[in-house]
Amino acid sequence: MQTTFLKINPADSVVVCLQPKQAGDVIEVDGKHVTLRQDTPAGHKVLIKDVRQGDDIIKYGYPIGHALEDMKAGDWVNEHNLKTNLKGTLEYTYAPVDEQLAIPVENRTFKGFVRNNGDVGVRNEIWIVPTVGCVNGIAERLANQFSKEIGLDDQSQNNIDAVHAWHHNYGCSQLSGDHENTRKVLRDLVLHPNAGGVLVLALGCENNQPDEFMKLLGDYDHDRIRLLVTQQVDGDEVEAGMAILRDIYRFAREDRRTDVPVSRLRVGLKCGGSDGFSGITANPLVGEFSDWLVAQGGTSVLTEVPEMFGAETILMNRCETRELFEQTVSMINNFKEYFLSHGEPVGENPSPGNKAGGISTLEDKALGCTQKCGRAPVSGVMEYGDRLEHNGLNLLSAPGNDLVAATALASCGCHIVLFTTGRGTPFGTFVPTMKIATNPTLAQRKPQWVDFNAGQLVTGRTMKELVPEFIDKVLSVASGELARNEENGYREISIFKNGVTL
Repeated sequence: MQTTFLKINPADSVVVCLQPKQAGDVIEVDGKHVTLRQDTPAGHKVLIKDVRQGDDIIKYGYPIGHALEDMKAGDWVNEHNLKTNLKGTLEYTYAPVDEQLAIPVENRTFKGFVRNNGDVGVRNEIWIVPTVGCVNGIAERLANQFSKEIGLDDQSQNNIDAVHAWHHNYGCSQLSGDHENTRKVLRDLVLHPNAGGVLVLALGCENNQPDEFMKLLGDYDHDRIRLLVTQQVDGDEVEAGMAILRDIYRFAREDRRTDVPVSRLRVGLKCGGSDGFSGITANPLVGEFSDWLVAQGGTSVLTEVPEMFGAETILMNRCETRELFEQTVSMINNFKEYFLSHGEPVGENPSPGNKAGGISTLEDKALGCTQKCGRAPVSGVMEYGDRLEHNGLNLLSAPGNDLVAATALASCGCHIVLFTTGRGTPFGTFVPTMKIATNPTLAQRKPQWVDFNAGQLVTGRTMKELVPEFIDKVLSVASGELARNEENGYREISIFKNGVTL
């Protein structure tokens, strides 16, 4: 008989309804019968013991907030009777946890592109990267015109997966931190190994001065990365751009996929439109994959710092060294200061969609979100715009906003973003952005958005059965199978902005 509710941790004071429940329904939990006092939607929480006003409510074995009123067993727990415990910055104590994954090395491979500098990509695309938003229109025109010229429909002729122009609104009228964020993310785009060639398209008078930006790239492949400053072109800048693209194409079209050890794969971990199933299906599944990849010598990256609030000590105590612990503390507290400096509380994160799906507080969200990174130790901590330097599990400073966070993950060097969702979303960033549905209803309603249905975990499939299938799916996408966002042509970037616009 299929269970209709789930108690996640023995210490929990709530269970999660896996199906809609009605007032008067009786559930048996730990040998006790609990009568539901209100109709409760799927994904939402039901209290299994009486609590007093101010008492903590426990889920995943941790507090997810405190009761706003006296409540009885059987009550529906939601944002109206549960409030976050989160406040400002905190002091933390390092209590390292050494947990061995004990996952065998399988010597798996994927079909990737090995670049001249030894880096590896999972796509062979030609990109046009504007240094400033003023040339977005030219970039788009070049991308469309060049795609038609090389006949992208006939892959056997050109071996190019796609041609893209990456629109953004920045590169000028920005100061200090925002200006550097833009420069770093655009640098990361230009150097990303999923591109077989890049045209850096500049205007000429922008704050992000073209020559200085090119210095930021360091030692780069001058055959495959080229600069065009449109204000310096006499006549038609589009034809000048087309000529450069043709030169880049001569090199990129010679690239071929080859077997690459899975230890070279880098994936980003992201969730959006989360619901009450996220922490019990898709996020744990992605966590199992992350642990498997780390055990193979590969790399995974967790971001969305505000969605670590309430679960941050779990991550801190998994840091391999005290230095990494201190970096994680700074990352958390600096993001809290960012909220507070704008007069915003640190705990007001769950969106209307989150709440409708069963997530009531930021702690509730965070304890589910952080399951995406499994149990592996933290081996690296990065600031926004940094590029990956360490294999294993890394933490990256970026906000929770879907487009900004996914762009940040791709920018640091991730080949693919694994994006869990309970409400559904079509978007993708500049690398394949795989959507993992948390519930079967979403997978059935939006198959054109969803790459994998983790909701099978509440309809009879086991984690042991599903993990190998998910591994195979991710490696297929790494080897060239299109993610849904790529099939639909939904791809974009978004750069983090904090300060003034001049």
